[in-house]
Amino acid sequence: MCREWLIARFEAVCGAASAGGSCRQGRSRGDHDLNPGTHPEPPLTPAAVLVPIVDRAAGLTVLLTRRTAHLANHAGQISFPGGRIEAGDGSPEQAALRETIEEIGLKPRHVTVLGRLDDYLTRTRFHITPVVGLVEPSFTLRLDPFEVDMVFEVPLAFFLDPTNHHRHSRTHQGRQRLFYAMPYGEHYIWGATAGMLMNLYQVLIRP
Repeated sequence: MCREWLIARFEAVCGAASAGGSCRQGRSRGDHDLNPGTHPEPPLTPAAVLVPIVDRAAGLTVLLTRRTAHLANHAGQISFPGGRIEAGDGSPEQAALRETIEEIGLKPRHVTVLGRLDDYLTRTRFHITPVVGLVEPSFTLRLDPFEVDMVFEVPLAFFLDPTNHHRHSRTHQGRQRLFYAMPYGEHYIWGATAGMLMNLYQVLIRP
């Protein structure tokens, strides 16, 4: 897998990003996919994340962050850089890129937007638009220590291997909840992040 393959797959499935290409399948995904009857009730907070795929010489990787332990939402979890869409943001793409600068210092000049995945709704009442970007590897990062504990990369091939896709469960408020999980070394990638990675997998392996 290389940048040319990735770009070709997105253009084939989603259309050109410059023409407003989107890989959406006309529905919102979310925690409720595996847990019928748990669709979050409005109002939901609009948010956007960047799904950064880094063009490394050894192969494409996915850049992920670990949130700090004291945050009000999703503390300590593995996530994509991103956050709430603010009034001054002209689009989810602008919001995702702005939040990425603020959280990890990755500047937009290193990112080529390829398209959007399906929106993702969380039980914590966020309506997330995932924006996929191809990242040139010449970047330097500067983490916001309040929000981000660490940054790491995982080979894209790991997420495209279905043997690494798991369904786990836990009890929350007296009910058993199912969720996707993709453990990688010491990193437990689960919940919304794993759900969006499942969507990315489906886009990239679609015939």
